Amino acid sequence: MKEIKAYIKKHKLDEVIRALRKIEGLTGLSVIESCGYGIGWASPKSEGQIDCRPGFKLEIFCQDDLVDEVIATIEKVARTGLKGDGKIYVSSIEQAVRISTGERGEEAV
Repeated sequence: MKEIKAYIKKHKLDEVIRALRKIEGLTGLSVIESCGYGIGWASPKSEGQIDCRPGFKLEIFCQDDLVDEVIATIEKVARTGLKGDGKIYVSSIEQAVRISTGERGEEAV
């Protein structure tokens, strides 16, 4: 199992979600509003304040065989070709538990 975290621009959210919903076997995702910056974006507004870029963080947990398709979909749909399009990170997950049924492992995803 893998966890995919994708940071995307706000105006790309609906389009990315529509594209991800077409992936057979992908069971869901979480969307979190975010504010952040990367190299070259940090410019102090005033003492103690950083100019952050608004966006969304997607959290997706999926089986290993879906990772490449999920990444390719996000990358294709979220790309504008401009600085600040976002980032995608992939991590391995040791265990998952569906609270309502007690299912464990890939069945819980």
